[in-house]
Amino acid sequence: MKLYQVRKGQFVYYNNELHKVYGVKPMYKLSVHLIKLRDLTQHITNAASVEKYIPKELDSFIFNHKVYTLRNNRKPEEGDYILINNPTPDTLDHYSLNEIEVVETVDNKGVITSDSNGIKHNEYLLMVPGRAPDSHPIDYKDMLNIEEESLDDIGGQIIHPYGELSTQLGDVYKKRDSEELFEAMVVAIKGQTVYLGGGIELTNEELMDTDKWEFQYNPFDNGLNSSDG
Repeated sequence: MKLYQVRKGQFVYYNNELHKVYGVKPMYKLSVHLIKLRDLTQHITNAASVEKYIPKELDSFIFNHKVYTLRNNRKPEEGDYILINNPTPDTLDHYSLNEIEVVETVDNKGVITSDSNGIKHNEYLLMVPGRAPDSHPIDYKDMLNIEEESLDDIGGQIIHPYGELSTQLGDVYKKRDSEELFEAMVVAIKGQTVYLGGGIELTNEELMDTDKWEFQYNPFDNGLNSSDG
């Protein structure tokens, strides 16, 4: 269902990708101002073009080019990121829904962030670096229907939904589950389908299966290094 009442801080999907609302200006036709969480680029649209998402524990997503998993089963440490998903600020506090802040100090009652906000432990989820195996990736609303424009934005790469792995044009992979030595290069990428030389067509998830395929090198990278073994 589309969201027609939009407010600052909400997580929303726009063009299939996860964004956060950082401003709403109702007097304009394009009234909703967004920031794409993956790369922090800014976008402007209208309320009918976005769909609300409420982040929860074990969701994982890319924030500023790094992957995080939301947790509430341990206290943060200095330097950790937190997502304020349940804000109940006091009069002098100045934080709001789904703000992402850096922890400066921790005590039994809560945390103090680098923005000098005092936040109680029940007001946030900890952003743990990495994509946990039991996490629910929320980078895209529909992982099977990633728009080609999104692929262009990330330089022809596919962000793998279960880790910080990606495939790009020119990557050479060795097939591991075969008696014959076989290597093939990525010659095309469309959506979640990867095309290898020799007429091989498979999904990005299949190519990321390290029991079947092993990345070797990319001849277009600077400082080319083949993998060991």
